[in-house]
Amino acid sequence: MSATAPAKTRYSLSRRIKWGIYHVARWIVRGVGFFVIRFRVTGQENMPRTGPVLIVANHLHNFDLIALDAAIPRPVFYMAKRELFRKWLPSFIIRNVGAFPINREGIDRTAIRHAGLLLDEGLLVGILPEGTRSVTHTLQQGNPGAALIAQNNDVPIVPVAVTGTQHLPFDTKHTGERWLFRPVTVTIGKPFHLPQRRPGQKPDHFAATERIMLEIAALLPPEYRGFYAEQLEAPKPAQKD
Repeated sequence: MSATAPAKTRYSLSRRIKWGIYHVARWIVRGVGFFVIRFRVTGQENMPRTGPVLIVANHLHNFDLIALDAAIPRPVFYMAKRELFRKWLPSFIIRNVGAFPINREGIDRTAIRHAGLLLDEGLLVGILPEGTRSVTHTLQQGNPGAALIAQNNDVPIVPVAVTGTQHLPFDTKHTGERWLFRPVTVTIGKPFHLPQRRPGQKPDHFAATERIMLEIAALLPPEYRGFYAEQLEAPKPAQKD
């Protein structure tokens, strides 16, 4: 992807209608959430207002995507597991809010290319690199999909941390704890870029994935950091003068 800003796109009427519904729904969720689950957003000033962005976040509950949409001031096109597209009603809903399928078994090149096309349009693409909800409610090891997209497209990456949604009902992995008036927080981190590769250098998907996951982990409270807790807690080597 070129580093230059994408040309302004004339969006279709259907997309404009979808985005209008998105903005109305976003404020309804924020209003209701403020009183029912003490919904809070921090770091909103870190989100770029224009241009392509890759959003990466942790995953605790089915409500996470709703919380992210309510927190992020621009529509996000999410990768979603292909199983959700097999029944017509869920497929109709999630396709009409901009989601697109990904095969979680191996590397789905089609989904990665589609993400690149959306970024070329100057849009926001969202991915939850753990690939599924965490049964331990802590950060699990990341999959390489987000790193592949980031390495193929020179766009800012914005890490986002979601906490508190594991207490909510209507999820097969619900803890069964009291959820009413328990806080749900979305923390938006500062944008970053992966290091540029030297000519002829092969992409290091493992290192890129680790960098992305550590950026998410750094936004989470220590008890949520899971797989990446020790790396963040380890003392950094002293720099030589």
